[in-house]
Amino acid sequence: MELAPHLHRIGNDIVAAYLVDTSEGVTLIDAGLPGHWRDLLAELKAMGRPIGDVKGLILTHGDSDHVGFAERLRREHGVPIYVHPADAERAKGGPKPANAKQTMRLGPLLQFGAYSLSKGGARAKWLTEVVEVSDGEILDLPGAPRIIALPGHSAGSIAIHIPAVDAVFVGDGLTTRHVLTGTVGPQPAPFTDEPEQAISSLQALLATGASWVLPGHGAPWHGGIAAAVKAVEQAR
Repeated sequence: MELAPHLHRIGNDIVAAYLVDTSEGVTLIDAGLPGHWRDLLAELKAMGRPIGDVKGLILTHGDSDHVGFAERLRREHGVPIYVHPADAERAKGGPKPANAKQTMRLGPLLQFGAYSLSKGGARAKWLTEVVEVSDGEILDLPGAPRIIALPGHSAGSIAIHIPAVDAVFVGDGLTTRHVLTGTVGPQPAPFTDEPEQAISSLQALLATGASWVLPGHGAPWHGGIAAAVKAVEQAR
């Protein structure tokens, strides 16, 4: 799905990943669930891009619903997978801290579970090799993505700012559709390790001035990063 020139999304408002398409090639942000592999191939075909044009995949964090097809892409096509060192072991299937009890509603919970299963969520393929990135680093990838540390959801959560498409990709730093309650609009994401830290970390995004705010769960937000952060703070 094309969101804007050079900016694409695969998946849906339950689980999503993104593609940035430039003359230098394609950069992927997150890898959704394993079954999103077919969606990736279909989107690349619609874009007129062979898979060899994918130059790198950046993970916003190491949870299974973001790692998805990453290992397949790395193993079969040699695409490097970038992740913050604090989430490297998590992306390789390492332990995840226990979260506090979550608020949920049965309907959205079942919808999230059913969609995850339909996309192979129970068959996660963890990474075996990663390239580590650090806060402030500008990667030599299409769009010149800049890494912004966003600890809270996980210790190594990051956002990725790509000025070429006026977008900041936030992973689970915030959500615009709560997968457990169905509530829409910018708000704190569930399953967050350190909820207060996650909200405080959002201040680092304001300097981007990005119009597009693109989460791993929920509809793309085109109302600007400042409005999104304010909405999250009010929803806490």
